[in-house]
Amino acid sequence: MRKALIVGINDYKDCPLLGCVNDASSLSSILSSNGDGSPNFDVMLKTDIKNKSELKTHIKELFEGNVETALFYFSGHGFLNNLGGYIVTPDYQPNDEGVSMNEILTFANQSKAQNKIIILDCCHSGSFGSPPEQSVSISQITEGLTILTASKENESAVEENGHGIFTNLLLGALRGEASDLMGNITPGSVYSYIDQALGPWDQRPIFKTNITKFTPIRNISPLIPLDILRKITLYFPTPQEEFKLDPSFEDSDKNADLNNVEIFKNLQKFERNGLVIPVGEDYMYYAAMKSKSCKLTALGWRYWALVDKNRI
Repeated sequence: MRKALIVGINDYKDCPLLGCVNDASSLSSILSSNGDGSPNFDVMLKTDIKNKSELKTHIKELFEGNVETALFYFSGHGFLNNLGGYIVTPDYQPNDEGVSMNEILTFANQSKAQNKIIILDCCHSGSFGSPPEQSVSISQITEGLTILTASKENESAVEENGHGIFTNLLLGALRGEASDLMGNITPGSVYSYIDQALGPWDQRPIFKTNITKFTPIRNISPLIPLDILRKITLYFPTPQEEFKLDPSFEDSDKNADLNNVEIFKNLQKFERNGLVIPVGEDYMYYAAMKSKSCKLTALGWRYWALVDKNRI
């Protein structure tokens, strides 16, 4: 079982936000199902929660129970003082700004869920999981916990055109832009995608984890059907070998061979996804028409090894 608590708060009395509810609603929709429409997370969407007590109760309940994955997402204001970071609730008062990030970390650390994922799109979110040095009881990230935040401890999280920059990238990653060839979208691939999209002058995302294996947050249809991907070791018996081509592989040639044409279409799928490149030509078509060859790229070697070891 996989469950997610998605929270977005715009309604702050002195400093309202614009995009947090939209971001939470969009994330709720995309996380609820995989790319093929199959169920993914059982999502509880909460927007404009009024007070700290309600939010803290929902967070506590999220991390209760022995489930496969518990995911918490928050979009709203963040606050930092010498005691640590807070996710801010609309009933904030001086010295009582909201739910302490250290409390959330404690709930997650004590959870029996196999995988705990915390995603924060708020200012100072990078302080999550890093309590102040003067804290009496130093918190730590226990096994199975992954944290992804919009910005470093001393940075703001920026909104643009009614959406958080970080969550806008997060949504793109989950739609498939951060998937591997098998359609898996993991916290690590999401972070890598967001990290590369933001420049050195932008807010910098933070990634912290203590896991032995990435569990996909979402799956989409494989970029290459798995039955075709598994043929990579058939076409290339060793990763160093080149695959010899000739005009019979091209369906427009008068001497086209139907079996070779099918193989060539699969090789072109490999090329479009960075697994194969033509040798001595810019395009696979010319490599075939000039009886040249194609070979595996570094990424192709990686997937060759996965197929060879029966891991795909």
